[in-house]
Amino acid sequence: MSQSPSGTSPDAAIWDAVIIGAGAAGLMAGIRAAELGAKVLLLEKGKKPGVKILMSGGTRCNITHHCSNREIAKAFGKNGECLHSVLSGFGVEDAVAFFEAEGVKTKIESTGKVFPVSNKASDVLEALLGRLYRAGARVWNECPVRHFRLVNGTFEMDSAKGIVRSRKVLLSSGGKSFPRCGTTGDGYAWAEELGHTIVPTRPSLVPLTTPLDWVGQLSGITLRDTKVGAGVGTKVLGSERGAWLFTHFGYSGPAPMNLSRLLTNTNGASWLRLDSLPDMKVPEVEEKILAAVPIQGKKGVASMLSLTFGDAVPLRWAEALISLAGVGPQTKATELARGPRQKLVALLKGIELPVSGSSGYEKAEVTTGGVEVKEVCFKTMESKLVPGLYFAGEILDLDGPIGGFNFQSAWSTGWAAGTSLANGLEGNIENT
Repeated sequence: MSQSPSGTSPDAAIWDAVIIGAGAAGLMAGIRAAELGAKVLLLEKGKKPGVKILMSGGTRCNITHHCSNREIAKAFGKNGECLHSVLSGFGVEDAVAFFEAEGVKTKIESTGKVFPVSNKASDVLEALLGRLYRAGARVWNECPVRHFRLVNGTFEMDSAKGIVRSRKVLLSSGGKSFPRCGTTGDGYAWAEELGHTIVPTRPSLVPLTTPLDWVGQLSGITLRDTKVGAGVGTKVLGSERGAWLFTHFGYSGPAPMNLSRLLTNTNGASWLRLDSLPDMKVPEVEEKILAAVPIQGKKGVASMLSLTFGDAVPLRWAEALISLAGVGPQTKATELARGPRQKLVALLKGIELPVSGSSGYEKAEVTTGGVEVKEVCFKTMESKLVPGLYFAGEILDLDGPIGGFNFQSAWSTGWAAGTSLANGLEGNIENT
C-alpha cells in the first residue's frame, strides 16, 4: 500500500488537497498546487495517469491552438465566457512555454494546431509527470473512489487504498468519453450529491452514422476542404469548414465531428449538407465543367470531374456522385446532358446526407454537458455551493472544437484550481 508523505497510513493522513482523476486537468492542478507547497495526492482510477493524453491527436497530442486567448474562449460558445479569467492566468502562450521548459519542443501546423515536434503524445505526458513528481505530489494508481462525502468540514473518500481525508478536493475525473480510459462519469454523481446541477450529457466530437449503404463503400476517402451544414428537418443548426472523412459506418473528420454535438440529442430527421467545393459558387462550378468537356470529352464523366477539381473530388467520390445524378458509369463527358450536369453541380455544392446517430461515448473525444458552470467560480475553480470543492477539465459543461481547444481548457482550469488548492496554507502566498 502506498504511504502518505508522513509515513502514516492513508486512513490517518489529512492531505492539503486531493485530486480525483489524473488526466490533463488533474495533472496540471497537481503540479501547480504542489509547487506552491501543498501536500497533494492524486487518486487515479486507471493503471497509470494520463492515458487519454496518450490517445489524443492520433497519439500526437494537440497541446493547444495557435490563436488568442479570446479566440479560445469564443470557440466554446456561450459557456466559453467563463474561461476568460483562467486563460488570463494560464493561456495559450503559457501552455507552450510550460512544455518547452520541460524539453518538449512544439510546432504550429497550417491548421493552427500546436503539436510536439516529436509527434509523440508520450513526450507531453512524461513532461507533466516529471514535473509533478519533482514538485513532490503523490499519485496512487488503480485507486478508484467508491464513496465521497463531506464530514464536519473535511472531505472523506473511500478509496481502493483506504479512507482518504482532505481539506480540499478537486474533481477532475473527466466526462464519459473514451470510457476504456476509466472516464465513466463518476464525478457527476458526487457533484450532484453535494447539490450541484448536472447538465445532461451526450457524446461530442464523435463520428456520425448514416443509414445509407453506399457511404460505406467510400470508406477511407478524405475531402480535405469542405463546408458542412447540420440540421434537423427544415432547421439549420450550424455549419463548419474543414476536412471530411467517409467511414464504413458514416462520416468523420473535423467538420462532421465539430458538428456532432448538435445532432447527438435530436429526435427528428438529422442531416449534414456537404459542399465539396466551398470556394466556388454554383455558376463557377458549372462553367468549369463546361470548359473541361472539350479537353476531356473522351473521358468518362467521373474521371473528368476528378481531373477538373483535383483532390476536392477524388475519383471514388465522383463515381458516387454521377450514380446519384443518374449518369451511367460509362457515359463520356461529351455525352453529359444539361439536366444531369446541373444535378451533378447541385450535388457537388450541397448534397444532403442523413444522420442516424453517432458512435457514442466509445469514440467521442469529449463530453457535452456536465457540472453547471454558473455554479463554479472561474477565478478559483471553487464550487459556489460547497467551500473547498473544486472542478477542472471535462467534468464541467465545457466542450470546444477539434484543434487543441479542449486541452487548453484543461490546462487553464487545472492551473487555476491548483493555485486555489494551495492558497491559505501557512507560508503560501495567494495567487503566486
